[in-house]
Amino acid sequence: MTAAESTAFRAAVDVIAAVDPVIAGAIVGELGNQRSQLKLIASENYASPAVLLAMGNWFSDKYAEGTVGHRFYAGCEFVDRVEARATQLACELFGAAHAYVQPHSGIDANLVAFWSILARQVESPALERLGAKHINDLTEPDWEQLRQELGNQRLLGMSLDAGGHLTHGFRPNISGKMFHQRSYGTDPDTELLDYAEVRRLAQEFRPLVIVAGYSAYPRRINFATMREIADEVGAVLMVDMAHFAGLVAGKALTGDFDPVPFGQVVTTTTHKSLRGPRGGMVLCQPEYAEFVDKGCPMVLGGPLVHAMAAKAVAFTEALQPSFRDYAAAVVANAAALAEGLMRRGVRLVTGGTDNHLVLLDVTTKFGLTGRQAESALLDCGVVTNRNSIPHDPNGAWYTSGVRLGTPALTTIGMGAAEMDEVADIIVTALAAATPTAASTGPSKAKYTLADGTAAACRTRCADLLGRFPLYPGIDLS
Repeated sequence: MTAAESTAFRAAVDVIAAVDPVIAGAIVGELGNQRSQLKLIASENYASPAVLLAMGNWFSDKYAEGTVGHRFYAGCEFVDRVEARATQLACELFGAAHAYVQPHSGIDANLVAFWSILARQVESPALERLGAKHINDLTEPDWEQLRQELGNQRLLGMSLDAGGHLTHGFRPNISGKMFHQRSYGTDPDTELLDYAEVRRLAQEFRPLVIVAGYSAYPRRINFATMREIADEVGAVLMVDMAHFAGLVAGKALTGDFDPVPFGQVVTTTTHKSLRGPRGGMVLCQPEYAEFVDKGCPMVLGGPLVHAMAAKAVAFTEALQPSFRDYAAAVVANAAALAEGLMRRGVRLVTGGTDNHLVLLDVTTKFGLTGRQAESALLDCGVVTNRNSIPHDPNGAWYTSGVRLGTPALTTIGMGAAEMDEVADIIVTALAAATPTAASTGPSKAKYTLADGTAAACRTRCADLLGRFPLYPGIDLS
């Protein structure tokens, strides 16, 4: 199989280079970058050659607005086959009643979810009350009143500095312009989610939607408890599992920590820990299916059929027994990385992890901002991203934290021993970084690295990656 993979990718690069050598060079260069750096960005992974190849085909040329068997364009019989296959596999993989695989990204999936909830909870009752079958049948005054109702709903989600996401109702994102939003945070001492406080806020605020899920919270969430809280106040529980969908698919998160049985609507990306193509998906309970399936044209443009094909391939891979081993290893590696960092004196938000990510406080031990730490680590061959921590004194741009994730390094076969080595590289790099002096005090962006640190760390990274090569079967030379 490796010979076929090399032949396929080499031929693809040659075809592209014949038209645009700059783009072909960038593609080859990106592979070189990924092979030479330790990828610790929690939202990134390495898709299989089969997933990557499934995206590069003539399905890219086909318009297919609508759903299976109900398209606005003719000639979609093979599109229907792809979407039906991806939908069936998604339901099987997650134990979901219904799946919608068209969303192009995580934000698209969330928008489909929000508007599906609004359609069922606000629009449908209004149409019934007014004796209309369709919004086009409404009078102008009735339509204006309904528009006001749709735009005057409340949403409760996790705060950004506690680990939430912009698409959970924050003002810079369109979700924050759709909803009147409030946030729940974490306990100021333990930095853990405080369910009693979530309940208190929900009872006070009475939201239509409670969003559970995170992009930088290193602990599990009890979705059974979140559903209880939602039911108590008549809210819909929506779960964004974009970051940890692979752990759900691989049964590393089960029981009360599996969101699918508890969320009326569950959204995800199909990359990250799920290791598929870039894209999104919505899972839902039966009562929301007809509304979710109207994601196009309600929110989305035409589906990316080539991406849906790649999603189906990724779901097929995730249904294999080996994917459960992978998900368990992701969690074990995160725990090993956290232990290695704490043993070297690093403060971690919540004091550890029980999912796939680790959040470092780089200000307390190293005197750095997250921006400085992110850049210093990149100099040393480690790719991460800066991230806010609870009650962050440096704000959302400079931050005081760095977020790490183990899905990618687990994909290439690294284990606990390698995580300890990675922890040592990280601490070595950050300990050698010093903020540059500025007229107003230490810079929040500029820094210096002790001589020789970057080269020494890159050598250690190269040694690790030499033992665990990325796409060893693909040779583009």
